[in-house]
Amino acid sequence: ESPRDGWVKDETLLSDAREQLHAYFYGELEDFDLPLAPSGTDFRKKVWDTLLKIPCGETMTYADVAVMIDQPTATRAVASANARNPLPIVIPCHRVIGSDGKLRGYAGGLSIKAALLDLEGQKTGNLV
Repeated sequence: ESPRDGWVKDETLLSDAREQLHAYFYGELEDFDLPLAPSGTDFRKKVWDTLLKIPCGETMTYADVAVMIDQPTATRAVASANARNPLPIVIPCHRVIGSDGKLRGYAGGLSIKAALLDLEGQKTGNLV
Protein backbone atom coordinates (compact mmCIF):
# COMPACT_ATOMS: atom_id res chain seq x y z
CA GLU A 1 0.00 0.00 0.00
CA SER A 2 1.36 3.44 -0.95
CA PRO A 3 1.89 6.05 1.79
CA ARG A 4 0.12 8.69 -0.34
CA ASP A 5 -2.21 8.60 -3.28
CA GLY A 6 -0.26 8.57 -6.52
CA TRP A 7 2.95 7.24 -4.99
CA VAL A 8 4.37 4.11 -6.54
CA LYS A 9 7.09 2.01 -5.01
CA ASP A 10 9.74 1.51 -7.67
CA GLU A 11 13.01 0.00 -6.51
CA THR A 12 14.42 0.42 -10.03
CA LEU A 13 14.47 4.22 -9.75
CA LEU A 14 16.37 4.12 -6.47
CA SER A 15 18.78 1.59 -7.89
CA ASP A 16 19.35 3.74 -10.98
CA ALA A 17 19.92 6.82 -8.83
CA ARG A 18 22.39 4.96 -6.60
CA GLU A 19 24.30 3.60 -9.61
CA GLN A 20 24.43 7.00 -11.32
CA LEU A 21 25.59 8.77 -8.14
CA HIS A 22 28.29 6.12 -7.71
CA ALA A 23 29.44 6.65 -11.31
CA TYR A 24 29.40 10.44 -10.82
CA PHE A 25 31.62 10.25 -7.74
CA TYR A 26 34.05 7.98 -9.59
CA GLY A 27 34.26 10.44 -12.49
CA GLU A 28 32.45 8.10 -14.89
CA LEU A 29 29.26 10.16 -15.30
CA GLU A 30 28.67 13.83 -16.01
CA ASP A 31 24.93 13.99 -16.69
CA PHE A 32 22.28 12.17 -14.73
CA ASP A 33 19.51 10.38 -16.58
CA LEU A 34 16.76 10.14 -14.01
CA PRO A 35 13.08 11.04 -14.21
CA LEU A 36 12.88 14.18 -12.11
CA ALA A 37 9.71 15.77 -10.79
CA PRO A 38 10.78 18.02 -7.92
CA SER A 39 8.02 19.82 -6.10
CA GLY A 40 8.26 23.60 -6.00
CA THR A 41 6.92 26.87 -7.32
CA ASP A 42 6.96 27.54 -11.05
CA PHE A 43 9.84 29.97 -10.51
CA ARG A 44 11.92 27.42 -8.61
CA LYS A 45 11.23 24.75 -11.23
CA LYS A 46 12.38 27.17 -13.95
CA VAL A 47 15.61 27.80 -12.03
CA TRP A 48 16.18 24.07 -11.43
CA ASP A 49 15.57 23.30 -15.11
CA THR A 50 18.19 25.92 -15.98
CA LEU A 51 20.70 24.40 -13.56
CA LEU A 52 20.37 21.12 -15.45
CA LYS A 53 21.73 22.93 -18.53
CA ILE A 54 25.03 23.92 -16.87
CA PRO A 55 27.60 21.47 -18.23
CA CYS A 56 29.64 19.37 -15.85
CA GLY A 57 32.91 21.15 -15.09
CA GLU A 58 31.50 24.61 -15.76
CA THR A 59 30.04 27.28 -13.53
CA MET A 60 27.56 30.08 -13.96
CA THR A 61 26.72 33.01 -11.69
CA TYR A 62 23.38 33.56 -10.00
CA ALA A 63 22.98 36.62 -12.24
CA ASP A 64 23.65 34.47 -15.33
CA VAL A 65 20.87 32.09 -14.27
CA ALA A 66 18.52 35.03 -13.70
CA VAL A 67 19.21 36.25 -17.25
CA MET A 68 18.70 32.76 -18.67
CA ILE A 69 15.21 32.60 -17.15
CA ASP A 70 14.41 36.07 -18.52
CA GLN A 71 14.31 37.65 -15.07
CA PRO A 72 17.60 39.59 -14.89
CA THR A 73 16.71 41.34 -11.63
CA ALA A 74 15.91 38.09 -9.82
CA THR A 75 19.44 37.21 -8.69
CA ARG A 76 18.46 36.86 -5.02
CA ALA A 77 15.39 34.80 -5.92
CA VAL A 78 17.63 32.50 -7.96
CA ALA A 79 19.88 32.07 -4.92
CA SER A 80 16.82 31.29 -2.82
CA ALA A 81 15.63 28.69 -5.35
CA ASN A 82 19.10 27.15 -5.28
CA ALA A 83 18.92 26.90 -1.49
CA ARG A 84 15.66 24.99 -1.80
CA ASN A 85 16.89 22.55 -4.42
CA PRO A 86 15.48 19.17 -3.32
CA LEU A 87 17.96 17.13 -5.40
CA PRO A 88 21.44 18.60 -4.96
CA ILE A 89 24.16 17.05 -7.13
CA VAL A 90 21.53 15.65 -9.52
CA ILE A 91 20.23 19.20 -10.04
CA PRO A 92 23.67 20.82 -9.95
CA CYS A 93 23.18 23.92 -7.82
CA HIS A 94 26.85 23.57 -6.79
CA ARG A 95 27.76 24.90 -10.26
CA VAL A 96 26.39 28.35 -9.43
CA ILE A 97 28.83 30.89 -8.00
CA GLY A 98 28.79 34.55 -7.00
CA SER A 99 29.25 37.38 -9.50
CA ASP A 100 32.67 37.98 -7.96
CA GLY A 101 33.70 34.46 -8.99
CA LYS A 102 33.68 33.20 -5.40
CA LEU A 103 31.79 30.25 -4.00
CA ARG A 104 28.60 31.35 -2.31
CA GLY A 105 26.09 29.35 -0.28
CA TYR A 106 25.55 25.61 -0.39
CA ALA A 107 23.34 23.59 1.93
CA GLY A 108 26.13 21.04 2.44
CA GLY A 109 28.69 23.77 3.15
CA LEU A 110 31.20 25.51 0.92
CA SER A 111 33.81 22.78 1.40
CA ILE A 112 31.39 20.25 -0.13
CA LYS A 113 30.56 22.66 -2.96
CA ALA A 114 34.29 23.09 -3.63
CA ALA A 115 34.84 19.31 -3.53
CA LEU A 116 32.04 18.73 -6.07
CA LEU A 117 33.47 21.37 -8.41
CA ASP A 118 36.97 19.93 -7.96
CA LEU A 119 35.59 16.48 -8.82
CA GLU A 120 34.21 18.00 -12.02
CA GLY A 121 37.56 19.51 -12.95
CA GLN A 122 37.16 23.04 -11.61
CA LYS A 123 40.07 24.27 -9.54
CA THR A 124 38.38 26.01 -6.61
CA GLY A 125 41.34 26.83 -4.38
CA ASN A 126 40.99 30.55 -5.17
CA LEU A 127 37.17 30.59 -5.14
CA VAL A 128 36.53 29.79 -1.47
